Amino acid sequence: MSGKIVATLSTFLMLLFMVLFWAVDGWREKPPIRVGILHSLTGTMAFSEKAVVDAVQMAIDELNANGGVLGRTILPVVADAKSDWPTSAREAERLITEEKVSVIFGCWTSACRKTVKPVIEKYNHLLIYPVQYEGLETSPNIIYTGAAPNQQIIPAVDWSFKQLGKRFFLVGSDYVFPRTANAIIKDRLQILGGELVGESYVLLGDTHLQKVAAEIARTAPDVVLNTINGDSNIALFEELQRLNVTAKTVPVISFSIGESELQSMPQQMTAGHYAAWNYFQSIQSPENQSFVQRFRDKYGSNRVINDPMEAGYFGVMLWAQAVAEIETDAVNEVNAAIKNQLTRAPEGPVFINARTRHSWKTVRIGRIRPDGQFDIVWNSDRPVRPVPYPKTRTVQEWEQFLLGLYNGWGQQWANSGK
Repeated sequence: MSGKIVATLSTFLMLLFMVLFWAVDGWREKPPIRVGILHSLTGTMAFSEKAVVDAVQMAIDELNANGGVLGRTILPVVADAKSDWPTSAREAERLITEEKVSVIFGCWTSACRKTVKPVIEKYNHLLIYPVQYEGLETSPNIIYTGAAPNQQIIPAVDWSFKQLGKRFFLVGSDYVFPRTANAIIKDRLQILGGELVGESYVLLGDTHLQKVAAEIARTAPDVVLNTINGDSNIALFEELQRLNVTAKTVPVISFSIGESELQSMPQQMTAGHYAAWNYFQSIQSPENQSFVQRFRDKYGSNRVINDPMEAGYFGVMLWAQAVAEIETDAVNEVNAAIKNQLTRAPEGPVFINARTRHSWKTVRIGRIRPDGQFDIVWNSDRPVRPVPYPKTRTVQEWEQFLLGLYNGWGQQWANSGK
């Protein structure tokens, strides 16, 4: 056999080997993209957070049913924050360092987020936070898909002042969100000329709200603004009902009660009261109706969807869009790309403000129906630009306010009651 033939055969065999190698490599299953889900599955906040985990899981399942992202399956790693802030921080660090997740979807309370934030920033990682909150914060490592104060708290005060009356009572859980929200509310009431007739706080998880309800009944405000979180809300409405404080006599506007929470509360206690959110399940749009139907098909016709669940869902989709766009799940690259994303979410158009990393969102106020759904009585008609720091005080003044709370609670973001 001539050298020329041998050389040709060798070239052919080499090419054949390369083709076979590429084929086998293409057939080889690509490793999954690991993502973290950090929510409370136990403790007082499980009342709200378990449902958010379901919505995040649904988004992941839908992506996987369509081939995943970049041809890779998304593998969720769920961690229980246990309604405990130090546990939240430890679990966030474990998800990053041991589980090697590409992103964390999670937290509900601001005490959780603020405790987890230094961990996320230490590792230059990415947290996508799905819940309305008090503002006064930006982070290069967090995307806020819930409302800033001017997208929930302030519009609710303005609407209440015009529609319900000028005398306000504030009630909240004793941690950073309610304390800060009520500081913002009091600043707004000064501008509007409203009257604050009472203000009361309870520990997270507290179910003894007789004194709070009695004070509301005694002062007879035109409206109660409620920033209680978790299952303490059940006790509040039970006590109000016991004292015959009804939606007709003293309407309550809640900032952390949605459709999911209402399923655990007797309908006669809550019907006629209000909530301020960006999303209600009753939104009449093709995108939302499809979303609701898919959720029911997956979890059962008796299940409902609230605002943080919807924000948790579209947060996953925004992240997946960024990954697909830049063709990598590398944290730093995704963190840079996600702040430019927009989507047609079930609530309507949502897009990220690149400077603040908060979301443009439509504001809505709903009245609770006897069936636990909401009639939308007011909306902003279009997405509102997020403003994390209300202009009633300087950024420095707001930061001093937060520092005072933190130090007053023994350098933590909630009153432990100790």
